[in-house]
Amino acid sequence: MYDFGTTPSQLRCLDPTQAKPVVGTPLGFAICKRAFDLGFSLLLLPILCVVAAFLLLANWAVNPGPVLFMQPRMGRNCVPFMALKFRSMTPSRRSRGANDPLEKERITLLGAMLRQSRLDELPQIINVLRGEMSLIGPRPDCYDHAITFLNNIPGYRDRHAVLPGISGFAQTEIGYAEGTEATVKKVEADLHYIANRSLGFEAWIFWRTLLTVTGLKGR
Repeated sequence: MYDFGTTPSQLRCLDPTQAKPVVGTPLGFAICKRAFDLGFSLLLLPILCVVAAFLLLANWAVNPGPVLFMQPRMGRNCVPFMALKFRSMTPSRRSRGANDPLEKERITLLGAMLRQSRLDELPQIINVLRGEMSLIGPRPDCYDHAITFLNNIPGYRDRHAVLPGISGFAQTEIGYAEGTEATVKKVEADLHYIANRSLGFEAWIFWRTLLTVTGLKGR
């Protein structure tokens, strides 16, 4: 059990089939968070355009296929949205299950570089500008996987009380979560984040994310 302030008894009391959880958000925090999301995302737009132009050429040469990968994810209040990423794997018609391992053999050389630097997540600033995501928040899961977790993991619904994020506390402190067991730990971290949101906590997660990006620790 990761000690993020959520005890096993508290987790057992969380009903994954309950109605939409209600989370109070101070107005000042909400305004500052959205303003930072918009401002920083707009600053990243030129970088997104440059990287996209480079990938258009690079993909043609070494990674044939579309530049963007679009996948339905579970967003705030469990509502689906289409998340954008730069494609890092070879296309496949097979659908990966919630507890299936990551198909590492499908990750291309260029894709591995994108994932390690987290540049594959850069197109999600469009999701942020649309209001579907935030820069910081619980990482959204593939919608089909999320349905499985919703039915099997106590508290999983509650992590969707806020906008999902490009990065978050679970991502910086636990890393890539694969399967139900790892997702249980991710949920604990996400619930801790939601219960303790503040501008200081957001800044700390943002700093930890920068360390992950510059250290090429993405996956």
